Amino acid sequence: MMKLILTLQFILGIFFTGHAQELRLPAYFTDHMVLQRDVPTVLWGWSAPGQSVKVEISRHRISTKTGRNGKWEIRLPAFPAGGPYTIKISAGPEVKTLSNILMGDVWICSGQSNMEWPVRQTPYKETDTVWLKKRQLRFLKVNPETDYRPREDVNSRGWITPGLEDIAHFSAVGYHFGKFIQRQSDVPIGLISVNLGATAIETWMSNEALGKFPQFRKEIDHTGSFAEVKKAFEKSKDKWYEQYYYTGKGIEEQWFLPETDTATWDSIKVAGNTWESEKDLRDFDGAVWFRTSFDLPEGFKGDSLHLQLLQIDDYDITWVNGHRIGETFGRHNHRNYQVPSEILKEKDNILVVRVFDTGGPGGFTTSAFWGNDILRGNWYYKKGLEIDPEKFPEQELVNVSPFSSPGVLYNANVAPLTALRVKGVIWYQGESNAERAAEYRDLFPALIRDWRDKFGQDMPFLWVQLANYGEEPGQPGPSPWAELREAQDLALKLPKTGMAVTIDIGEAGDIHPKNKEEVGRRLGALAGNLCYRGKQPAPGPRFKAMEKSGDSLLVRFHFATDALKTSDKHGYIRGFQIAGKNGPFRWAKAFLRGNTVVVYHPDLKDPAALRYAWSDNPGPLDLTDQNGLPAEPFRSDNRELSTKGKVFTGKASRF
Repeated sequence: MMKLILTLQFILGIFFTGHAQELRLPAYFTDHMVLQRDVPTVLWGWSAPGQSVKVEISRHRISTKTGRNGKWEIRLPAFPAGGPYTIKISAGPEVKTLSNILMGDVWICSGQSNMEWPVRQTPYKETDTVWLKKRQLRFLKVNPETDYRPREDVNSRGWITPGLEDIAHFSAVGYHFGKFIQRQSDVPIGLISVNLGATAIETWMSNEALGKFPQFRKEIDHTGSFAEVKKAFEKSKDKWYEQYYYTGKGIEEQWFLPETDTATWDSIKVAGNTWESEKDLRDFDGAVWFRTSFDLPEGFKGDSLHLQLLQIDDYDITWVNGHRIGETFGRHNHRNYQVPSEILKEKDNILVVRVFDTGGPGGFTTSAFWGNDILRGNWYYKKGLEIDPEKFPEQELVNVSPFSSPGVLYNANVAPLTALRVKGVIWYQGESNAERAAEYRDLFPALIRDWRDKFGQDMPFLWVQLANYGEEPGQPGPSPWAELREAQDLALKLPKTGMAVTIDIGEAGDIHPKNKEEVGRRLGALAGNLCYRGKQPAPGPRFKAMEKSGDSLLVRFHFATDALKTSDKHGYIRGFQIAGKNGPFRWAKAFLRGNTVVVYHPDLKDPAALRYAWSDNPGPLDLTDQNGLPAEPFRSDNRELSTKGKVFTGKASRF
């Protein structure tokens, strides 16, 4: 018996065809929105083909007509920062009015879980309600979806003027960044939160950018959108069902019923346990029936229960208490089912899942995490229909992982925004690519160039370098996270970029460090200096040069503001490694001499290379500028990376 814990997941949305007859606007254009100041901006939507459309804002009246596909577009003149404005849009007899519009700076907040991480899961509590009531900071949260091809609209409830509860559920890094730059600039700030935890960088790149890399070309070779692929599948589904899929043992016997006798069923742990690891199932292809039971969560109230089974290889049909609640095709797709409360009991609900494998590994391929305890423990199982995978006709399906399938998050969540004008982007991502850090050297600058190209503007792009995480190493050695940090540093060669170093505020036991306020502040300082004529202390010390002096190495740094210091009361500096020309790296001793760091090892007379903070988690560090900003991790050598040659293979980790 297991307790089912509810979790939130993204939900698949509706594909917009652009042929609707009623006047419709993208999810971005709502009350309370922020439009980019000081530049002409585009406003668009859909209505009946050939329909006249009029837009009114302030003293401006602009007219146009919809095209054959029903889409219309107008260009608004540049407005200075300020507001509020009202926009009136008329299409025939229909009128839509958008109120409380501000002209300001729009920033996109994107990446994986450390950008997604909400304020409520950090220690921070907002107390400045006077500033908040000025309504100069606005939020738009995009609910992440996926698609093979670029969509026309995002899934969002629209803009809000946040209160304390809204802040609690918004990106903590995004919020602290927005608050910092709003106070520094006194300009209205609009934040677009478009992110998803555990995602690899390639999910956020366009198909055109991915096509330049051989390892992704097969993955993006889709001719249709989700809607088109689903439509084709539905046309042939019934015949395929009857002849090949929904037949065999268990169907006529109705093994999905609660009263089914399981005395002859075997036991198995399902979470993350593919059939290849089970002797009885290793060479089996076809249908296997799985069964368990669960109690309702304590205090459960609501119209339905969210059942989350994550990823299943390849197809599944799922029943609860004998009622069929859903089916999903495709091994990458996440299983998220709503179970009506009227079919549930307080205790001993029977869950049955018929898993159908068409070859290769089968079963529940994702480990239990994020609270989905239903996958834990032992389940019963029994074999059903067995097939020959060589003769089984597979259908073309929507089959993606939002965490690793190239392009799918860009297509559904970023592409619809690219007609907008924005001030810039803040980015916190890389953890999911650390094992392929050498590849990230090419992918990250490619993403920056890709987004700038698609938005049609050379916008500032700022990011967070990965924080320290994991156990401190006993000895120097390979570090994928250090290599990923170096890849992030190399992207600074692109213009209008900036990197917030966070090697000092991570947590050894938590990949999600809680001090998001400082992360947002450091990004805000970079943005202030780059975009708002600020003079903030940012970034911290950065490696400039190294020279040999006897048996020591002397290290000099670029400073953003002032001199170096060490927090160690004896003046020592931790985190340095030193090596001879071809020898191994070993922990070094280091101290400050003016603004130069002297690095040495008493047993090494001919040092040739050094590294600083070159570990997944280098532990406590001492070297900062006078404002406490940490020195950036670096290495002076160019030895082969431990992640060299590791590229996307289509077998990315499933989450």
